[in-house]
Amino acid sequence: MAAVHLGALLAGAETAEHLTKPALMPVLAAHVLTRGGPRLLAAALIFGCGGDTLLQIGGDTVFLAGMGSFAAGHVCYLLLFVRGGGGRVPVAAAAGYGIAWLGTVALLWPDLPAGMRIPVAGYSLLLIGMALGALRAGPLAAAGGALFVLSDTLIATGIAEWPQAPVPQLWIMLTYLGAQYALAAALTRAPTASAT
Repeated sequence: MAAVHLGALLAGAETAEHLTKPALMPVLAAHVLTRGGPRLLAAALIFGCGGDTLLQIGGDTVFLAGMGSFAAGHVCYLLLFVRGGGGRVPVAAAAGYGIAWLGTVALLWPDLPAGMRIPVAGYSLLLIGMALGALRAGPLAAAGGALFVLSDTLIATGIAEWPQAPVPQLWIMLTYLGAQYALAAALTRAPTASAT
């Protein structure tokens, strides 16, 4: 399914792109559940589906609703990281993510639409919290958290109308799919993964 969606992006096949995008996370959620993964992980992925679907519609209000759906998914991930225990977040990593968040928000702020500034800053802070939590769940989850930050930063630069790479949606989806898959794989195979 992911390959079909990415191929549609490359080919500029908008109908196939719009039909496949909302199906990506439910397919991954079903895979997680069939492998005995946590229901809370499946919920995070379904919230991702909500965000994917809403972001296709367009308009600021719908975009904010989509961002809210992704935020709910990040809360699910944070709960899973807390329940799973794991190691402590290195101070250097926390400082690095904090500096990256502050610098990115400061650079984007003037170019974001006024009504998007506070929501984007707040959402991105939650996203950084999720990425920091992912560090506690091992290298695969940490990679997923970092890819999610990268994917959403690419979206934010598009909203700010910064110059974009060719086929920007392809890079957004590559990093996003990598993020969701890495987080799902890490949390499904974790020893503490359960049906809760």
